[in-house]
Amino acid sequence: RGYIQSWNVVMERDLGRGFKGEAGYVATRQIRQLGYRELNWSPVGGGNNGRQLYKAYGRTASTMLVTPIGNTHYDSLQTRLQRRFAGWYMVDASYTWSKSITTSGTDNSDGSMPIPIPEYYGLNRGISGLDRTHNIQFTNVAELPFGKGQRWLSDRGLLSALAGGWQLSNVISLISGAPFTVTSSGTSLNAPGSSQRADQVKPTVDILGAIGPGTPYFDPSAFAAVNTARFGTAGLNRMRGPGMRTWDLSVSRRFPVTERVNIQLRMDATNFTNTPRFDNPRTDASGTGLGEITSAWGEREIRLGLRIAF
Repeated sequence: RGYIQSWNVVMERDLGRGFKGEAGYVATRQIRQLGYRELNWSPVGGGNNGRQLYKAYGRTASTMLVTPIGNTHYDSLQTRLQRRFAGWYMVDASYTWSKSITTSGTDNSDGSMPIPIPEYYGLNRGISGLDRTHNIQFTNVAELPFGKGQRWLSDRGLLSALAGGWQLSNVISLISGAPFTVTSSGTSLNAPGSSQRADQVKPTVDILGAIGPGTPYFDPSAFAAVNTARFGTAGLNRMRGPGMRTWDLSVSRRFPVTERVNIQLRMDATNFTNTPRFDNPRTDASGTGLGEITSAWGEREIRLGLRIAF
């Protein structure tokens, strides 16, 4: 049976003026986790006739077994700066620096091992697909200190009426890009059930940062297709795509009608700056457009609302 181990050591400190800071080491180990193991695998160059169940049963179809297939290791430094709402604002900022490693290579949605050939199990070890090296989250809420009952402009004059009742809130996210593997056609590998990766022909891969057709995100000449019966030298999830930056903004204003009734107008903007979130680049070294990013998501969305409280 598989099992999970987790532990953390966290230190907290009161920083004064309502601020509290904390930093900690957080780790998880998943041992012998369940997945799909291909029983009817074929050795390199074996083709369909080399599948394990072909000689005995003439079976060439995929045959999966649900069984423990590998481990994951997660280690992280997690920090946080927090100020609870007091006076007129609150702040919550966090930063996580982490690394997640898998020994089964199960980044694909069906949970199967990319390379099920026992002698090559070691090639399934690499960065987990969910790994994000850096993750910064910042949240704040501010009720502007102007107007009736506030610190400034509380004289109930015209400026007090115009400046009072405003509230702003922000959610800002900065996250590292997702890992990916540069692949190659499996035709020459001729090992049904196994995925192929490209050859890395340069010791380092330059990140060019370009977006769009004809302008690769990384140097495509650093990789080459594999045309012989062997696995390529590019490691699992050695590359990483563009990071993500988003800013969600909310602005509201409260209009008191009576002591018990007030009206609130609100604007909520998701992805306020309309910053695109680019997908990972093309990864097939045997095809065209290697390294090009041609798709994105994350449009801006603005919602307006009216609320009556009584």
